[in-house]
Amino acid sequence: MNCWLVKSEPESYSWAQLVKDGKTAWTGIRNFQARNNLRAMKAGDRALFYHSGGMKEIVGLVKVAKAAYVDPTAKEGNWSCVDLAPVESLPKPVTLATIKADNLLKEMALVRNSRLSVQPVTEPQFNRVLQLARAKS
Repeated sequence: MNCWLVKSEPESYSWAQLVKDGKTAWTGIRNFQARNNLRAMKAGDRALFYHSGGMKEIVGLVKVAKAAYVDPTAKEGNWSCVDLAPVESLPKPVTLATIKADNLLKEMALVRNSRLSVQPVTEPQFNRVLQLARAKS
């Protein structure tokens, strides 16, 4: 099983909307590297849900409900999407500032390539984010 991070601006599609919907097709990705990451996702893989824009924090955990298929919103080109389903809201969001300050997390693709909307996360990084999100303040 692989681990991922998916990004969305809350104004476009928020964590709360995904929870309400129960599942969504993760469409509209028009970056080749992100597309290739979508194509590498398998049903059952886990992903961190990151609010980009003004918030800049990981707020939830999702699973890949359906592996890559043709993006129905693509008018031209060879684009893919996956279906994502919410697993849990994180008890405490993990901010980008926290990620940058953490020795294990500062090497995440999120820090090195902040514009990439779908990116791999190592299992140790994934587990560290969950640890920080569940830590008692």
